[in-house]
Amino acid sequence: MKVLVSDSIAPQGVDVMRKAGLTVDVKTGMSPDELIACIGEYHGLVVRSATKATAEVIAAAKNLKVIGRAGSGLDNVDRNAASQKGIVVMNTPGGNTVTTAEHTIAMMISLARSIPQATASMKAGKWEKKKFMGVELYNKTLGIIGLGAIGTQVAKKAQGLEMNVIAFDPFLSDEKAKALGIEKADLPTIYKRADFISIHTPKTPETANLINKETIAMMKSGVRILNCARGGIINETDLHAALVSGKVAGAALDVFNVEPPKDNPLLELDSVICTPHLGASTEEAQINVAVAVAEQLVDYLVHGTIRNAVNFPSIPADQVNRLRPYINLAERLGAFVSQAFEGGAESISIEYMGSAAEINTAPVTIAAIKGFLTPILEDSVNFVNAPFIAKDRGISVNEATRPDAGDYRSLVAITVSSAKNQMRVTGTLFGKQDPRIVSIDNYPTDISPVGELLFAYNNDKPGVIGSIGMALAESGINIARMHFGREAAGGGAISVVSVDAPPSAEVIDKIKALPNILSVKLIAIP
Repeated sequence: MKVLVSDSIAPQGVDVMRKAGLTVDVKTGMSPDELIACIGEYHGLVVRSATKATAEVIAAAKNLKVIGRAGSGLDNVDRNAASQKGIVVMNTPGGNTVTTAEHTIAMMISLARSIPQATASMKAGKWEKKKFMGVELYNKTLGIIGLGAIGTQVAKKAQGLEMNVIAFDPFLSDEKAKALGIEKADLPTIYKRADFISIHTPKTPETANLINKETIAMMKSGVRILNCARGGIINETDLHAALVSGKVAGAALDVFNVEPPKDNPLLELDSVICTPHLGASTEEAQINVAVAVAEQLVDYLVHGTIRNAVNFPSIPADQVNRLRPYINLAERLGAFVSQAFEGGAESISIEYMGSAAEINTAPVTIAAIKGFLTPILEDSVNFVNAPFIAKDRGISVNEATRPDAGDYRSLVAITVSSAKNQMRVTGTLFGKQDPRIVSIDNYPTDISPVGELLFAYNNDKPGVIGSIGMALAESGINIARMHFGREAAGGGAISVVSVDAPPSAEVIDKIKALPNILSVKLIAIP
C-alpha cells in the first residue's frame, strides 16, 4: 500500500505509517495538475488545508481508498465525490482543542491589555505608558457563541480567570450548562450583557455574517470581539465601522474572510490584534493530529478498521449494501430536523418501522445523530464521535422498532424534543435507494431531502404558494420542486420549496413578511 502526504505534517506521523509497512511519499507544494498526474498510484492521501482534493483529483485517483485530514476542517475535500467512489474520508477532531482554546485566551488577554500594540511601540523606541490603558478580565462577562469542545475549554479557562461566563449553543441543555457552572443564554442576551464575545462555531448558512451591524447594535458600547473559529462569521465591513465609531472597543482575529487577507482595512486599525490562523499551531497539536491521522490510515489500510470517518460508519462488509440507503436516509432526516427544530434538543428518538425494523439499526442510529449534529458542528462530528458528542451535550438518544409501517414498506422516524417543543420527521426509501420525507409532525408530504430548501409554516389560504413563487422569481431564484402538506382545509400547513440557489437573508425576510406565512427557515442538506 502506498500513501501520499501532500501537505507538511509532523515527521512522527510519517514514521507511524512507515513502521506499519506502508510506503510513504512526501510531496508537498504540488500544483493541481501535478497532483492529478501522480495520485493514481496511491491508496491513501494525507492532507492538511493546502491540498485541494477536488472532484477532478478524486476522479484520477484510480486506487485511492482513504483520504486523511490532519486536522478537523474538510472544506478542501470533495466529500460527495469521495463517497460516490467509496473512498473513506477521515479527520482528526479534538487534536487541536486545547491549543485553540489557549490561543483564544491569549488573544483575549492581549486584547484587554494592548500587549501587541505596546510591544510595537516599545520596539519603535517609545515609552507610551498612558496610551495603553487596559481593562481587567476579573468579574467581566464573557459571552461564548458555540459551546463545543473548544468553546467548553475556553469557558473553563475563563472561569479560572474569575470571569462570568454565559454561553449560547443550540445543543446546550440546562443540565450541561449547570454541570459546567455557566449560564445558558440566547444570542440577544449575550449581545446585551457580554464585555467580551468569543466565537467558537463552524461557518454554516445560519452562522455566516452572524456578527453584523444589526447584532453589533445590540451589544454594549465598548464590547471586545474575538474570532478564532472561521472567517465569514463576522461581517468584516460592519466590524470595521463599529471599531471606527468606538461601539466596539477592540477585536482579536485569528481568521478572515479571505486568507491571507489582502487590502483588509481591519489590519490598519490600532484596535485590532490579529494572527495568521494560528489557532492549531503548536508543536503538540501538530504532532497530535499527524500521529492520529497516521494511525487511522494504518488501521484502515492494514487492518480494515475505519475510525473517525466523516462519510462512512463502521459496519461489517456484508451489510454495507443493505444498510447504505438507510444510513443515507437517516443522516438526511437528522440534518433536516436539526435545522427545522426550534430550541435546544434534550432528546432524540429514532423509530424503525416495517422492513426497517429488521436491519442492524445501530449504525443507522449513529447516522441520524451525526446528521442532526452536523449542521451546527460541521467537521468536528463524524460517525465515530457523534454518540459521544450527543451525550456530552446532554442529549439522550432512544431507539424503538415496530413491525407495522402503515401504507409504506419501511419507515424511519426521528423525533426531537425539548422541554418546550417537539418535532417528528418521518422518511422512507423510494425504489430502495431514494430517500424521501413523507411527513413532518402531522403534515403528510413528499420531500426529496437534498440541496437548498425553504421550509415554511403557513396558514392554508389561497395565494400562499403564488406569493412565495413570486418573491423568489423577483429575486432571480429558480424553483426546482415545491412540496406542501396540511392537516385540514383552511388550517395549518407547511410549504417546502427546493431552490437552485440559496436565497439571501433579505429574500427570506421578504417571504416571512408575506400574508399567512408564520415562519421560514433555509435548510441546506448536501
